[in-house]
Amino acid sequence: MIPLSSRRFERVGAHSHILGLGVRDGEPLLVADGFVGQIEARRAAWVVVQMIKQGKMAGRGILLAGPPGTGKTALAVAIARELGEDTPFVAISGSEIYSTELKKTEVLTRALRSAIGVRVREYRRVYEGMVKKLEVKFDRHPYNPWIQVPVEGSITLKTTNDERTFTIDGSIVAEMLEKGVNEGDIVWIDEETGRVHKVGRAQSAERRYDLSSSRLVELPKGPILKDKEFVRTLTLYELDLMQSRGSAIFSLLLGGMEEREISIEVRRSVDEAVKKWVDEERADLLPGVLFIDDVHMLDIEAFSFLSRAMESELAPILILASNRGFAKIRGTDYESPHGMPLDLLDRLLIIETRPYTKDEIREILKIRANEEKVELEDDALERLTEVGVEKSLRYAVQLLTPAKVLATQRKAQRVSVQDIETAADLFVSVKESAVHLKQYEEAFLK
Repeated sequence: MIPLSSRRFERVGAHSHILGLGVRDGEPLLVADGFVGQIEARRAAWVVVQMIKQGKMAGRGILLAGPPGTGKTALAVAIARELGEDTPFVAISGSEIYSTELKKTEVLTRALRSAIGVRVREYRRVYEGMVKKLEVKFDRHPYNPWIQVPVEGSITLKTTNDERTFTIDGSIVAEMLEKGVNEGDIVWIDEETGRVHKVGRAQSAERRYDLSSSRLVELPKGPILKDKEFVRTLTLYELDLMQSRGSAIFSLLLGGMEEREISIEVRRSVDEAVKKWVDEERADLLPGVLFIDDVHMLDIEAFSFLSRAMESELAPILILASNRGFAKIRGTDYESPHGMPLDLLDRLLIIETRPYTKDEIREILKIRANEEKVELEDDALERLTEVGVEKSLRYAVQLLTPAKVLATQRKAQRVSVQDIETAADLFVSVKESAVHLKQYEEAFLK
């Protein structure tokens, strides 16, 4: 049994094992970066990544077409990972745009702008140093004489080359007390706003505790008052919120954001500001990926909006996914491939995904078992592979953790065939549940 002190909560996502496309020198490997199979689809996705890096995807999108459980979402995640660590990735379902509180176009606009990153570099004048001495003067609260509140104070900051004492007002003192600033801590104070940031505890300072959560940092060098560069990657949506609130970019480092309805004028001013920052080399634009699954759930108005949005200068990479062949375009009486208008389909590069083979299902199960820390006996892996072939890959993956729980109950380290069979009896597949309810259908209708 794992000791309580060494336990750590881990959230294993459905695609947390996907690290990239698994392509080397333009050729996809059979098993690489968490991917198995889908050679043609991954090669096509790699070509798309090269087009994106060369700036050749303007006005285009991608459609991933294939049966359920064939890796469409994994491909979208992999494309985002290939574009870089800071690349924003936003995934929504086609059904998420329908809300009683927001317009469909507003939901899509927020998703589009959340998928565009801006790496902003900002210089601020700050007082930085180790708190050598902190004195606080308290007085009675103006509305409650029984409560003492800080009204002013003095602070001595020290670096390797400088030492100065400052008088500070009550708001700065209150923020320092709120953030637990003590003598020996490294802080910086913004000259313009007076906001305080606690960096950590100086390595040379006296230790108040044998064990502490405070981060140990070196004593700052140079003068106390200095220009400091702050780099923060934001999204256009975050800049929209900040602009609507009338705050500086720097405030995002220190405070939260409140959400308001955003007007077209605010977004237009943000776009103009971002273009100016990029031209002045104060910021870098990071076009991300907006992935819309079950795209056939969108209606004709949403499709029209997306077609127009793809032509915008500030547009993310749009990746759509559908498992429909021919379906009605929602909001119309017309049938179309994938339930999408032909004028939008003409703008898309379509990548097909296919069902996995037995050997590919076996490799995927190995990867997922390793990700979820499930040890399988060889015959258990084979039985689970058969389940994946006969029923579905997703169902086989779903049985991994229940089988692990059953193995732990009988105090076994590895999952056996018996655990797989028991888990399959307890949690049936979609086909089995449909057959089960079909038997009682007449009773339900009486």
